Amino acid sequence: MTTTSTTVMQRKVLIVAILASFVAFLDGAVINVALPAISKELGGGLPLQQWVVDGYLVTLGSLILIAGSLSDVLGHKRVLYLGLIGFGVTSLLCAFAPNGVFLVVARALQGVAGALLVPSSLAMIIATFSGAAQAKAIGRWTAWTGVAMIAGPVLGGVFVDTLSWRWVFVINVVPIAITLLLLVTLKQEDSGTGGHVDILGAVLGSVGLAGAVYGLIEQGVYGWGSPQVLVPLILGLILLAAFFFWQTRAKQPMLPLGLFRVHNFWVGNISTAFVYGALSFGPLMVTLYLQQVIGFGATEAGLVFIPSTLCMLLLSGLFGSLAGRHGPRLFMAIGPVIASAGFLWLLMMGRDVVYWVSLLPAVLLFGVGLSITVAPLTSAILGAIHPAQAGIGSAVNNAVSRIAGLITVAMAGLIVGQQLDRAGFDRALICTAVLLIAGGVVSAIGIRNHEPAAEPIQVAATD
Repeated sequence: MTTTSTTVMQRKVLIVAILASFVAFLDGAVINVALPAISKELGGGLPLQQWVVDGYLVTLGSLILIAGSLSDVLGHKRVLYLGLIGFGVTSLLCAFAPNGVFLVVARALQGVAGALLVPSSLAMIIATFSGAAQAKAIGRWTAWTGVAMIAGPVLGGVFVDTLSWRWVFVINVVPIAITLLLLVTLKQEDSGTGGHVDILGAVLGSVGLAGAVYGLIEQGVYGWGSPQVLVPLILGLILLAAFFFWQTRAKQPMLPLGLFRVHNFWVGNISTAFVYGALSFGPLMVTLYLQQVIGFGATEAGLVFIPSTLCMLLLSGLFGSLAGRHGPRLFMAIGPVIASAGFLWLLMMGRDVVYWVSLLPAVLLFGVGLSITVAPLTSAILGAIHPAQAGIGSAVNNAVSRIAGLITVAMAGLIVGQQLDRAGFDRALICTAVLLIAGGVVSAIGIRNHEPAAEPIQVAATD
């Protein structure tokens, strides 16, 4: 293959990977500003709002692991096709949901399709790029997927205020159609490694997570002593314990625990849990507070985070490249701390909100900190494992981030109470800042610069 054709293929792979991941990340973020409108039309209060978010995250977080295995076994393009089509269909189911239960079920199905998108798209980048070019490509991928997480509320706000909350799901069809057209033209070898996938592990993990999350969310309605909370919570924890036990016995586990013997991989995933738990919880609470307490419209609340979006667009590629040259540790250490300062700044916000003083400095700090953090974090984790296991490595990291967000959102009622007020909002800001600082401290202590990629990890258990 000539240099020119290689460059063209790499560019097309990057665009496809960005678009495929963008729609999954966008949908996870765009929902935030639509929650008050959904609750107003369908009822359900805070528990329904939590379930609309966590119904998606339960299946996304638990099945993204088996999706990573499928990506490696069947081929990245094949799994990406399936995920894109499934995501389009389930998005339309969400858009036409007649009640809250239907919407939550549709969101869970949407999470199944979303689980197929992220590991496959990122694995395509890992398989196509190498060295400094790989770090730069991951930086660009990170910038756009990060932008989806921050820009989602802006788009959602516009749809909610001008049309309906249902349009936040309908719009998914457009980028999905574009990505499918590009994927058809991508002439790239797509032979998987073969083998089997861990169906039992997927069942234990997803049902266990669902039970534990149900207990955390519904305890605010029924109380900790209610059988309606204790039974699913205890059952969920038992199934999660069984899941980890099974992963030590399965011949081809969906969570190859051997990957966690790679130093930067396990340290980076601990940092990921703290950072992404904060990123799922903090912006959600800010968006809800601005609408339900301060009185912002959906569009106004979404526009608050535009400076963060611009920071991600302008800076993520730069910090991805710098981390490729100088190592990721410094960036992963200081980035979360800077982002935490943004949430602490909001503690000074009063009832009369002046955007330029109360909000702009906070979202700039948040955006700069996030830009410094995310690309080096992704590069450190995936650069530590062998490219042949890029699919499952990406899936594990994304599962950690989604499950961290799932847990923090499920605990919203414990932190802020059943109705968001100023005291609860302050507690949410402090918890978010603490999580971010913890992520920075873990990285500062544990991450090693320029660690070479490990040899492929043996994932099959011995008989």
